Amino acid sequence: MTTLKFNHNLAQIQSLLFAFAMKLTNNNREDANDLFQETVMRAFASKERFEEGTNFKAWVTTIMRNCYINEYRKRRTRNQIEQPLEDSQEVAVRQAVRNDAGTIIMMKELRVMLDNMDEAHRVPFEMFFNGYEYQEISEQLNLPMGTVKSRIFFARKKMKDMIQDGYGMEYFRRA
Repeated sequence: MTTLKFNHNLAQIQSLLFAFAMKLTNNNREDANDLFQETVMRAFASKERFEEGTNFKAWVTTIMRNCYINEYRKRRTRNQIEQPLEDSQEVAVRQAVRNDAGTIIMMKELRVMLDNMDEAHRVPFEMFFNGYEYQEISEQLNLPMGTVKSRIFFARKKMKDMIQDGYGMEYFRRA
């Protein structure tokens, strides 16, 4: 592709490309300008690889999307790596002192409470807790949707009552 043809094709889709850059950068004009310029530079540098007869707009928007993804990955990695050393040492010290024994014991006790619940309420509650939606639970257990919702509601209420009996009201004030 010649430079003249490249410039002509780019001029025709320039506003569309900038709008796409704005969309990718969440309407941040400076980032959109940077992305647009980077895209034009990369597209111009590889204009010889463009195959005549293919969609120029799709080719350039693919380059823009890839530029955006690469920059996003760089920023994410940079944010993880460029933490001051003092912060990392402080976190390591705080985590070394942490004791999860109370949480582990509480989780075991909650599991016992849940196991003591009748199966009609426990099973839908566990399925909901594990991420199933009401419709999926209803279909798998062959129950009406209202019954599933009701059983999950009453299972929550029963768990809350058992927790209050076992841990007192202060547990709910802390949470």
